[in-house]
Amino acid sequence: MVFKLGLLFGFFPIVVQGQGGETRQEVLDRMQPYTGEHHAGVDVTTLKGKVMCGYQGWFSAKGDGSGRGWVHYGTGHRGHNGHKVFEPGHCTIDLWPDVRELAADEKFATRFHHPNGDTAYVFSSYKRNTVLRHFKWMKEYKIDGVFLQRFGSALRQAKSLHHRNVVTANVQAGANLHGRSWAMMYDLSGLQPGEIDKLVIEDWKQLIDRMKITGDKSYQRHKGKPVVAVWGVGFSDDRKYTLSECEKLVNFLKTDKRYGGNAVMLGVPTHWRNLSRDSVQDEKLHRILSQADIVSPWTVGRYRTPQQAKLHAESMVRPDIDWVKKNRLDYLPVVFPGFSWQNLQKARGRGAKLDQIPRLGGQFLWSQARSFKQAGAEMLYVAMFDEIDEGTAIFKCSNKPPQGESRFLTYQGFPSDHYLWLTGKVGSLLRNEIPATEQVPPRNGR
Repeated sequence: MVFKLGLLFGFFPIVVQGQGGETRQEVLDRMQPYTGEHHAGVDVTTLKGKVMCGYQGWFSAKGDGSGRGWVHYGTGHRGHNGHKVFEPGHCTIDLWPDVRELAADEKFATRFHHPNGDTAYVFSSYKRNTVLRHFKWMKEYKIDGVFLQRFGSALRQAKSLHHRNVVTANVQAGANLHGRSWAMMYDLSGLQPGEIDKLVIEDWKQLIDRMKITGDKSYQRHKGKPVVAVWGVGFSDDRKYTLSECEKLVNFLKTDKRYGGNAVMLGVPTHWRNLSRDSVQDEKLHRILSQADIVSPWTVGRYRTPQQAKLHAESMVRPDIDWVKKNRLDYLPVVFPGFSWQNLQKARGRGAKLDQIPRLGGQFLWSQARSFKQAGAEMLYVAMFDEIDEGTAIFKCSNKPPQGESRFLTYQGFPSDHYLWLTGKVGSLLRNEIPATEQVPPRNGR
């Protein structure tokens, strides 16, 4: 069964997938361009001076209308309906979202309970008003925008493709209503040989032809071109797709007569320049990079303290910037607030420490931003806005998470908006609006 919901504020109606399911072609046929309101805000013509966040948008909840159950909440222990199980002892998140501001139809009850016995609720990225609220927070805390993650592996099946399309429409609405920017980021992780061509290239054609995303007034551009990011190029882990396939994708996004003309950003390993450690040892990677526009090395987990972040800025970021300048490219380094994936690793049958890379009240994030700016960075990527699986989220999270068999992090007594506020301050630091103090700037005299 498929039915439509009329939406407020002049948004186009979207079709909600019923339990009966639908074909992949039916999902494609319902992709439409954004035609809602637009409010001017951040300058969408350049990435210079901007702090952009990664936006996963991959959370779904039982009862949210997507028909997917507890995706990115539950574990692989399947329930009677084939969906993942989300209950104490079986979960994949290390931070619990603060849902106090969400309306009743945006909150989804779980089997978890807070210390006072109340039922614990979570959100779904499938719900438009929730995503709009996230962009409202970005505006309030002066965060410029997001790179929306579009996972290649999610493009295979109708139900997951439908979810990604709905989230894309939600993000477009949020960015336009609240004067933020957004750009698409393809994550190639998990793709098999031939799927970059079959899935990613074909998907970009659909996004241009059907949703016309680069014509969206809120879509981020750089040097006169729409920005398209491709994450997962050149990593030394066991990836099935090849550098040659990545090169074909870059060429397509750059030079295709109908679908090209884009500013291509490549998400690459930390040691891309030296072709060592987490990078493939293949000079072809440098050739591919020289054809792109922006280089963005992935650094999450590569250092663990403010002191190590400073050393990384000197030993890696500064010479990276020298390399990209010589090749007439731009550089978007990644910073992150901390890291923790104990519950996710437990679900995979592995062990991990809770609070593996401590946030230190924001000092860890601030030290990275300060050090990277001093090394020459002119733009920053914050990983991530909503990543509670790996404990890197900056959006509002609870200081009173559920108790029981599963353990969760908190923001250590800092307000739930602390990292939204701090990310906004990182933007001010980047644009020389506030001094580059060694310590986190005070907030309300604190």
